[in-house]
Amino acid sequence: MWKINPISHSNFIKKLTKFWFKWPFSWWKHLFMSKWDFDFTIPNTHWNKDIWIALLSRLLKQIWISIDEWNNL
Repeated sequence: MWKINPISHSNFIKKLTKFWFKWPFSWWKHLFMSKWDFDFTIPNTHWNKDIWIALLSRLLKQIWISIDEWNNL
């Protein structure tokens, strides 16, 4: 069983701000969030659907956040 659930695009951004990422800025077609010198690409919304578990787990690995940290915040 998965330990994480799908999340909406806006809730994903709000939750990342709690991990000290700055509010998203736009560059070309994607949004980016930055933390120190690291810029993180945020996936675009597609028909107001949630970010699925597989994509969410890959995104969390890219920004070095464990699933336990994600769930506890």
